[in-house]
Amino acid sequence: MPSYRSLAILGLTTLLVACQSPVLQQQTTPLSAQRILDEQRPEGCQGDRCPLVNVDTFVFATEPALNALIDERLRRMTQHGPDDAVPVSLDAYRQRFLSNAEPGWSTYLQAKPRDQHGDLVVIELSSYLYQGGAHGMPGRGFINYDLERNRAVTLEDALLPGQEAAFWGLAEEAHQAWLEGNVPEEDADFADNWPFQRTDHIAFLKDSVLLKYDVYSLGPYSMGHPELSIPYSKLDGVLKPDYLPR
Repeated sequence: MPSYRSLAILGLTTLLVACQSPVLQQQTTPLSAQRILDEQRPEGCQGDRCPLVNVDTFVFATEPALNALIDERLRRMTQHGPDDAVPVSLDAYRQRFLSNAEPGWSTYLQAKPRDQHGDLVVIELSSYLYQGGAHGMPGRGFINYDLERNRAVTLEDALLPGQEAAFWGLAEEAHQAWLEGNVPEEDADFADNWPFQRTDHIAFLKDSVLLKYDVYSLGPYSMGHPELSIPYSKLDGVLKPDYLPR
């Protein structure tokens, strides 16, 4: 039995933003979601050292395909090694983790709405696994979901033909700006030790394209998940018109 289970209806009115592209501006009704928060420990275990599984997610009342995709992506985030199989369900993952966990171990999975503008809803995914040591390992991801087309949107979908290099060139410029704002001038070797790289974690927000990086990608663990932002004003001629604000 879970230590607690709570359900709450979340209003996502604030996520609706108008004045996007012709394709994305058709959605006028904000999505309503049911939050599902579940935390479990081994039955009968008491104290601060009990292993713990925390899953914080939600389901949309009218979007079963998006719900299934969120569930699948959360399950994939439990893979922390090349031999880890994707669990058949989040409940199966809970049971497996708690049956094998040592005292003090914990794991967290979260999905939350990040943005909604027009027909595009952006979901941010987070994970955290602690199995001893100085710290655990966090993970991040995004789902950009086109409600009109009923499918996820990738960077490849949004780019004009032949513009991949131009996009990542703009990302490198954003990285340079990030370095100037986050790295001390006296650390002259930082950029050589932590060079720019690409990321799969891309969100099409209402005012910019956000790139989020895993820990140890652009800097040490202490810098967390670096974020780079590319304003849409720089992406004219790079992204398809459907994904540019008017």
